[in-house]
Amino acid sequence: MALLPFNISKQKRLKVVIAGGGYAGLAALTNLLQFAPDTDITLIDPKTQHLKITHLHETFRYPLTDLLVPFADIESRYGCRHIPAAVSFDQSALESYQDERQLVVNGEIVDFDYLIVASGCESQKNDHVDSGNLLSLNDFATISGSDLLTRLLDRNDSPELSISVVGGGATGIQFLFEIKQFLDRIRRKVELRLIHSGEHVLEQFPAGFGTYAESRMRDMNIAFYPNTYYREQQTGKILLTDKVTEQQFELPSSLTLLFLGKKPRNIFTANAFGQVIVDQKPLPNIFVAGDCSYYQSLGSNTLTAQSAVRKGKLVARNVLRHAGFPGLLEPYLHHELGYVVSLGPSDAVGWLVAEGNLITGIPALTIKEIVEAQYDLLLAGIDTYLV
Repeated sequence: MALLPFNISKQKRLKVVIAGGGYAGLAALTNLLQFAPDTDITLIDPKTQHLKITHLHETFRYPLTDLLVPFADIESRYGCRHIPAAVSFDQSALESYQDERQLVVNGEIVDFDYLIVASGCESQKNDHVDSGNLLSLNDFATISGSDLLTRLLDRNDSPELSISVVGGGATGIQFLFEIKQFLDRIRRKVELRLIHSGEHVLEQFPAGFGTYAESRMRDMNIAFYPNTYYREQQTGKILLTDKVTEQQFELPSSLTLLFLGKKPRNIFTANAFGQVIVDQKPLPNIFVAGDCSYYQSLGSNTLTAQSAVRKGKLVARNVLRHAGFPGLLEPYLHHELGYVVSLGPSDAVGWLVAEGNLITGIPALTIKEIVEAQYDLLLAGIDTYLV
């Protein structure tokens, strides 16, 4: 845990608005109140609950409610205020907010000393018409994976069911293995396949990730179609294109799950301290954190919960530093300490400390559980992050 340097507050109580109740937003909120418990915080988020979105694949095993934290509970626990609303930001608006130090939300004027933008990054969308057998990550945010899949199986009496997962990144792979093992547990025979536009899965990670995941796919008889573009899911079939030959073809498919990754939209550039940069100048009272931010620093800008939490914690400390004396800010220098991709309830692949240090199986799962427990403790007001 990074401690604030000698810091003398210039005013008795700060007013801080946090736009976005995801990982970065709540990390900022808890750290502000850790170092300055009397901070007046307004949290703006259109949802009624915080969702631990990186755990959604686990709803094939656990209830969705295990991943939800009502903002009403956050209000009660921390004495902050939640306004259920969506606020759009652009550079012009941020300049105005810097000058006026207020937002208009649901017709109400909300004053602030500092604004933290932590609005996240949208998942990529597909433009094709949904035939009723097409799911994306957003669908799992409202209904658990086990319920969604059971509904499909119950309404489809075909003896030869098939499910296509599109996207061989971390999210697609984690869902793929959870679906496979869920089907095995309920003893339903369903052909499962992975469609991926690249040559290997998990290409954003060290090569050992993809090698291990693909070997486990072969062990479980999961079909793999690399170098293949998704075109459309129709009733009973999926339309595809071979990336190399550009030949179009189709396969039987009762259901398609699309995991196309995050869409880099409304990304705000910040300096090394997390302050938004507009026209090459930082806005002193506007900070940004999480997936909607790109820091001009040596720290990690990966779109992960780990980086989002670290950025959220950093901007909280820098808000307090900027508001105090002597006002020295802390640069963002965090690098990923490791990353683990779950391959179902009893397997995983990851790296720790150095990317060449590959770990698999139970050791990888253990590290994943420790990291996730840190965030749960942070939400409860206990900060166990060392750096």
